[in-house]
Amino acid sequence: MSKDWNGKKYHSLNYFLRNKFGEKIFKISLDAGFSCPNRDGKVSKGGCVFCSERGSGDFAGNRNFSITKQFEDIKEMMSKKWKDGKYIAYFQAYTNTYADVETLRAKYEEAISQQNVVGLAIATRPDCFNKEIFDLIEEYSKKIYTWVELGLQSSKDETAKLINRGYQLETFENTVNELKKRNIDVVAHIIFGLPKETREDMINTIKYISNTGIQGVKLHLLHVMKNTPLEKLYENGMVEFMTQEEYVDLICEAITLLPKDMVVHRLTGDAPRSLLIGPMWSLKKWEVLNAIDNNLKEKDLYQGKNFKKI
Repeated sequence: MSKDWNGKKYHSLNYFLRNKFGEKIFKISLDAGFSCPNRDGKVSKGGCVFCSERGSGDFAGNRNFSITKQFEDIKEMMSKKWKDGKYIAYFQAYTNTYADVETLRAKYEEAISQQNVVGLAIATRPDCFNKEIFDLIEEYSKKIYTWVELGLQSSKDETAKLINRGYQLETFENTVNELKKRNIDVVAHIIFGLPKETREDMINTIKYISNTGIQGVKLHLLHVMKNTPLEKLYENGMVEFMTQEEYVDLICEAITLLPKDMVVHRLTGDAPRSLLIGPMWSLKKWEVLNAIDNNLKEKDLYQGKNFKKI
């Protein structure tokens, strides 16, 4: 029997947030001015191969401004499109647990004290936690709805080395388990189309995260952007772009393998046009999302249809 989440065949973030808060909720993407241990030499230099100079925060606020100023600027921009709603303060750029607890507390506090903020989202790496940071996030999760985003990208060890992820799968699992113990929602980032990965590898990553007990997933398409290590791999013939049809087909299969209560935060990513080397079809984001919706409906596919608990 087909499932339906307000017209969608998957449990979208929009559906989840509307259900939870009873109105439209917007994310305000912030850059708190942090770095990353995969850039500054603590773990590695150069960052993950796909990561842009802005630490995956290409659409976040300007790090030269305060959290308050960034928040106001982005809110004003959004209000031209949507008049009403409340906000998730989303620490997006770089690694948002990579600082001492006092610094983190000051940034988080400034963000959630903005008017109409109902949630806190923290994007980070699973190797950037200690007991004090876990305690801090738990403290915030008791005040306001909070989730933590972890960049897994792939469950395959060889891929992790190739993309210079800088940590092992065990680290991801340990961090997830610690956050789960504290009832903090976890969202994993997955990238389809990474160098040397087969379709089977990508599906195996989906099966893996479907059995971790996490609450959400972000599915991204691999983008090659200018001035990244990935650009050199692309020039050396190590990156093959997926076609839109291949990507849509893969996403639809992935959706069927997710447990039905897992929230799908994203089904494709976008990159700034000025930086994007390819695939260029990814710039037509709504066309891709519509193609996914149509494919799911035509084939009677829906989230959870093929989910198997391991």
